[in-house]
Amino acid sequence: MSRSGSPIPEGPRPIHRLEEALVNRIAAGEIIHRPASALKELLENALDARSSQIRVTIKDGGLKLLQIVDNGSGIHKSDLPILCERFTTSKLTEFSDLQSLATYGFRGEALASISHVAHLTITTKTKTDTCAWKAFYADGSLASLKPGGSAEPKPCAGNNGTTITVEDLFYNTTTRLSALRSSSDEYARILDVITRYAVHNPTVSFTCKKEGTRGPDVSTPSGSTTQANIKLLYGAAIEKEILHVTVSSEDTGKQTTVHKGKSKARDDVPDWKAEAYVTNVNYHAKKITLLLFINHRLVESSRVKRAIEAVYSAILPKGSSPFVYLSIQIAPNQVDVNVHPTKREVHFMNEEEIINDIADAVQQKVALQGESRTFEYQTLLTGGVISVGAGPSGVPSIKDAGKNKRKIQDDDDVEMMDCEAETEETSASVLAPKKALPQHKIRTSMMDQTLDSMFAINDPSKVLSSEDAPGARKREDIPESQCILSSIKDMRNDVLKKKHGGLADILTNHIFVGIVDMGLEISLVQHLTKLYMLNHGVLSEELFYQLGLRQFGNFGRLKLHPPPPIRSLIQLAVDADADQVVASGLEPGSVVEVEVFFFMPRDGTG
Repeated sequence: MSRSGSPIPEGPRPIHRLEEALVNRIAAGEIIHRPASALKELLENALDARSSQIRVTIKDGGLKLLQIVDNGSGIHKSDLPILCERFTTSKLTEFSDLQSLATYGFRGEALASISHVAHLTITTKTKTDTCAWKAFYADGSLASLKPGGSAEPKPCAGNNGTTITVEDLFYNTTTRLSALRSSSDEYARILDVITRYAVHNPTVSFTCKKEGTRGPDVSTPSGSTTQANIKLLYGAAIEKEILHVTVSSEDTGKQTTVHKGKSKARDDVPDWKAEAYVTNVNYHAKKITLLLFINHRLVESSRVKRAIEAVYSAILPKGSSPFVYLSIQIAPNQVDVNVHPTKREVHFMNEEEIINDIADAVQQKVALQGESRTFEYQTLLTGGVISVGAGPSGVPSIKDAGKNKRKIQDDDDVEMMDCEAETEETSASVLAPKKALPQHKIRTSMMDQTLDSMFAINDPSKVLSSEDAPGARKREDIPESQCILSSIKDMRNDVLKKKHGGLADILTNHIFVGIVDMGLEISLVQHLTKLYMLNHGVLSEELFYQLGLRQFGNFGRLKLHPPPPIRSLIQLAVDADADQVVASGLEPGSVVEVEVFFFMPRDGTG
C-alpha cells in the first residue's frame, strides 16, 4: 500500500501535462511569497513608468487590501487584454536585450502571478486618453465584476497614471495564508520595502498608510536627497554619524591590487562606480542595516554583507553593527539579473574584486574618522535653581546654566579629558536671589522635584503638608510561580534574554507626566532629565504577557454563579478558530464533542 492508502501500481505511472491554471498558480507561489513581495513588484512597475509620486494604502498587512497609486505614464487600453498574461512585457523583445536592460521588470510575471492568487483591479490613464479605463482580472485574464457581465475594460474618471488594487491576497491558497505571520508583522515588512526604495529614489515622493488612518507611516517629499531621506526615515541619530563614500574603477585604476596575499591585474575589470552612506564608529546597533542596490535593483548579497561586517568587526565594539546604504552601478552587459524568481539576487563579473575595492574604500573612510571619537553629555545638575557667575549688581544670573559639557578625546597615542565648564566663585556677601519665575526653574533630577513645583502657588494655605498627603503606593514584588512545564520555562528564559537594561531602568524609575493622545495610546514619562513618549497600549500588552508567564499556574479563581455552560464556551472557542480547525482536516462539530467529553464534570452538569 502507498502512503495515500491506494494500491501501488505495478508499472510506472503515466506522464500527463498539467493544466495551465495549475501551472500558473504554482509559478505565482514562486514569485509572490507574501504581501511585501507583491508590493516590491508593483513599486518597481511604478518606477519603470517614471512616476514621481507613489501612494500605498494597506489593510490587514496587505492581505485584505494592497493599493498602489502612481502618476506614471499609464497603460494603453489596447494592452489591457493581455496585461496579466504570463510573459507579456514592454521591456524585453529578445534575449539579447538582457545585455542592455535598464528597467526593473523584464519577465512579465508579476501582475500575472498576483491575478492568480488575489482579486486584481487596475485603473489606468495615459496623457493622450480622454478618460481612464478600469479592468478586473482573474487567473491572468480579463473578468467581469458581476456574473454575466462584460469583461471589457470600463471607462471611468481618473488621473494620469495607474492604480493597482490587490484584494484578498492568497484567498485560494489557504496553506500560504496560514503560514504568514500577524498583519502587524506583514505591515512592518511592507514599510521596510518602501523605506528602502524611498532612500534610493529620493526624487520620487513615497507615501504609505493604513486604510482608515489619517496620517501616513512613511512620507517623503519629491526632489529630496539620499542623505535627507536617511535622516527622515531612519532618524537623526544615524544622520549625525553618516559618512559619504564614493569609489569607482577609475579610483582603483588598472594597477595590480593585492587581496589576501593574491595579486591580480585589473585590466579585465569593467567600468563601475559605487556610492555609499555608512555610519562611523560612534554609531552602534545590535543588527546590521544593509540597503544594497545593484543597478538600482534592491538585492541581497551574502558576499557584500560579509565584507562590510569584516570592515566593522575590527572597529566597533563586539555585538555592535553599522548602518550601510550601498548603490553599485555596473555596465548592464556585465550583470546577470535572471538568477532568482523574485530577482532579489544578481551576479556580476569580477564580483570579488569589485566588492573588495568597495570594502577597502569604506574601511579607509571609517578608519580615518575613527582616529578621534567624541562623546558629549550634559552634566546632571543637583540644584533646583542654578546660579553661575554674578552680574554687575552682584545678583547671580543663570545665563550659563546647562552649559557644562565634557569632551573626551580618544586617540591612538594620547587620551585627554578637556573640561569646558568654567565656574566662578561668588562673594560670600552675595545679595539674596530674587524669586525665580516658574518658567526659569531648571528641572534637573526626577527625585528632586515634581511637576507641581514648576508652577507658582497662588494660595499657600491650600498646599498639603507631608503629613496630610496620601502615602505613595508601595511597590509589590510578584513572586514567580513554580512550574515544571519546559515550554513555560523556555518562554520565561526568552524574556530574560531579550531584556534591555536601559529600557528596564527607564520603566523602573520613570515619573508619569500625562497622556498625550488617548486614541493613539501615547503617554509622556520623564526619566532623569529626559522626556519620553511611549505607546502605553503596546507596553500594557507586553506587561500582561510577562505577568501571565510569571504567574502561570497560580492565577486567582472567580467562581461564577450560575456557572456558564461548558459546551457554549467550547463552541465559542472553536468558532473563533474555525479556519484552523478546517485546515487541520477536522470537523468543528466533532472537535466540540471531544472537548466537551474531556472537560465535562463528573456529575454530568455543563
